[in-house]
Amino acid sequence: MVPEPPKKSLAAWSLDVLLWGGFAIILLAAFNRVDLPNIVNLFSNSENMRNYGRDFLNPDFSDWRPLVGQMWLTVQIALWGTFLAVFLAVPLSLMASRNLSPGWLVWPVRRVMDLLRSIPDLVIGTLFIVAVGLGPLAGVLAIGLNTAGVLAKLFSEAVESIDKGPIEGVKATGAGRLHEITWGVIPQVAPLWTSFALYRFESNSRAATVLGLIGAGGIGQVLFESLQAFDYRTVSTIAIIIVVAVTLIDMLSQAMRKRLL
Repeated sequence: MVPEPPKKSLAAWSLDVLLWGGFAIILLAAFNRVDLPNIVNLFSNSENMRNYGRDFLNPDFSDWRPLVGQMWLTVQIALWGTFLAVFLAVPLSLMASRNLSPGWLVWPVRRVMDLLRSIPDLVIGTLFIVAVGLGPLAGVLAIGLNTAGVLAKLFSEAVESIDKGPIEGVKATGAGRLHEITWGVIPQVAPLWTSFALYRFESNSRAATVLGLIGAGGIGQVLFESLQAFDYRTVSTIAIIIVVAVTLIDMLSQAMRKRLL
């Protein structure tokens, strides 16, 4: 006998209607707030768009060497920022994991993580520019703090999903808490942690470009100056260099994942 298909209860249907109906209402309410009715302006200034497109499709590679040098500086900013973030995220994630730390420690550590990742990079970067001056150091510190909050959350979620068996096995040998983490926790989460860190390095390579707009060094600063000067041919060259760099970073990350995971 063929069983009847599963049926949702009235309460489940009501919850679905409430959730998706609320989502639709929010979309409709935000239609004017996000200025969507003015999307027709995208096609009204066709002459300006043609001029911009003509210059953008005709990049100027006459000074590509210094631009590549600035892109390399941007990658270095992202690399050091990600390294500092991992250095901070590992202890934070262990203290924020409910299966490893007591509740009185988990709650404040998680609030610190919320603070770190909720403040935009540009705001943190501006703060460090005031403290250490213009240059790449401000970008490194800004990326490091913001990314630390993100990675700490991801790392802690990975720790909370581990199998307790290896930890109990290490504990049965009479090992201390540090040995439990070293031999029971880290081997289980290391592959995920590596994947998360590599992904954030890719993201930070783009974030470092944006931080250059506020004077934190790298190719973003040159991009901002070119935009202000309406030098769209140089802007196009910079965009191509950024795309090539991000593609190479992505390929390198994939190779590292295959070798490490």
